[in-house]
Amino acid sequence: MSLRPLFVTQVYEASLADAPDFAAFNESLADACRMLAAEDLAGRIWCREHGYRGYTSYGSLTDLPQRMPEFAELKRRLDRHALACASALNFDLARRPRLNSLWVNILKPGGGHSGHIHPHAFLSGTVYLEVPDGASALKLEDPRLPMMMARPAVHADAPEAERPFVYLTPKAGTVLIWESWLRHEVPVNAAKSERISVSFNYA
Repeated sequence: MSLRPLFVTQVYEASLADAPDFAAFNESLADACRMLAAEDLAGRIWCREHGYRGYTSYGSLTDLPQRMPEFAELKRRLDRHALACASALNFDLARRPRLNSLWVNILKPGGGHSGHIHPHAFLSGTVYLEVPDGASALKLEDPRLPMMMARPAVHADAPEAERPFVYLTPKAGTVLIWESWLRHEVPVNAAKSERISVSFNYA
């Protein structure tokens, strides 16, 4: 007998940390994120109104690559990964994937981000800048979960591909990209310091 893995959900994983200038580049990005958190009043108001423990530019700034050179350089590096991901997924595209949103996330200890998807995009992802010990993993949900009805639980040591939830633990420089319909969340940050990342969508 054999099992055929059909309709597989792929997650692209790479790292910016292989570049020789990574340490300086990553530090400049983290500093830029902290500067935004200090100066973006509209963003802080959005976070307070939406119960976001920390800071995100998601609801306030839509032009980070045009606003700051650090994010323009990040876009340049992410564009290559988005194209590689789309190619690996065998997408038949008329043109290169286009970055249509990019935003900062600074998650304070005790903060999290509930399950969600990213409409109006086909690839979504996150690059991680600072991931202290105990910081949240990325939790991915099997997209078939709402239709599983009477499916039994799986063994604790079941292969990753057969679990209903998978937790990916990034490091500084990790780039994760997935199809935008894949539901995901960030569990509570149990670290004693901030977790800094930049999320993005490609159309």
